[in-house]
Amino acid sequence: MFEWTNGGYDYELKQLIRSWLAEDIGSGDVTTETTIPVNSVSKAVIHMKEPGIIAGIPIAQLVFEVVDESLTFKAMVEDGEHVHKGTVIIEVEGSTRSLLTGERLALNLMQRLSGIATKTNSFVQALQGLPTKLVDTRKTTPGHRNLEKYAVRVGGGYNHRFGLYDAVMIKDNHIKGAGSITAAVASARQQIPHTMKIEVETESMEQIQEAIHCGADIIMLDNMPAAAMKEAVVYIKEHSSHIIVEASGNITLDTIYDKAASGVDVISVGGLTYSFQALDISLDLNEKKGGTIA
Repeated sequence: MFEWTNGGYDYELKQLIRSWLAEDIGSGDVTTETTIPVNSVSKAVIHMKEPGIIAGIPIAQLVFEVVDESLTFKAMVEDGEHVHKGTVIIEVEGSTRSLLTGERLALNLMQRLSGIATKTNSFVQALQGLPTKLVDTRKTTPGHRNLEKYAVRVGGGYNHRFGLYDAVMIKDNHIKGAGSITAAVASARQQIPHTMKIEVETESMEQIQEAIHCGADIIMLDNMPAAAMKEAVVYIKEHSSHIIVEASGNITLDTIYDKAASGVDVISVGGLTYSFQALDISLDLNEKKGGTIA
C-alpha cells in the first residue's frame, strides 16, 4: 500500500502516475504544443470552486514533478483542511506547456480524493459523541484503492481490509460454498497465521450464535434495523467480550447515528469510495498569488 513519510512517496505511486500521464498524453499534447510557445512561462493557481475537505495535494505535486521537475510547486493548505469556495490551494510556476499538460491529471485526482474525504468527514461528523469507528470497504476504483483509502483517512475515517489477502471475511456465498459458518471458520482457522482475524457476515440471531460458538473474531451485522442490532450487540457482548461487532449495509447519513448508538464497534460504508461527488477544483494561469478567487 502507498505510504507517506516525511513528504516521501512510494515508488509504485510514481510509476502509476507515469502510466496515467501516458494514457492522457499519448504521442503528445497536440493542443498545447501547437498553440503555446516553447519558451512560455506562467504561474498557475489551483483554487476551490466549492467548499470541502481537501485531499491529494501531495499527489498533485508528484504529477507536476513527473511532468517537469523544473516546475515550482507551492501548497497553500494541507490535506485534511476544510477549505472554502475560492480558496487558492496551490501555486505552480514554470513552463506553460508543462502546466497545461499536467493540469487535468492533477485536478482529476484531487477532485476525486477530495470528494471522498469530504463525504467521509460528513459521516464522521454524524457520529460525534459516539465511540464507533467509521471504515471503508473494498468497493473502490480498480487501480486507485490505496489512494481512495488514503482519502478516507484524510476525511477522518479508518480503513477496513485492503484486499482479499489481509483478513478472512466469510460472507454469505462463502457460507454456502463451505456448507456452514462453522465449517468455513474451522477451515480458515487451520490455514491462516495466528495473527490474522476472521470476520463472519451474519443476517440473523441464529447465524450470530453460530459465529460466536465457532470462534469468530469479528461479527458483521448485515442490513439489520437499529433495534435488531442493539439486541444482537447485547447478546454478543454477554457471550464474548473480545468479539468486535461491525454494522454494514445501506447505511446513510440519516441512519448512521441510530445504527452506531446500538453499540456496534465499527460501521462500514461502501459509499465512501463508490458513491461520492467529486469536488469542483480549477486551475487558472497568471492569476494573483494567494488569497481567494471569486
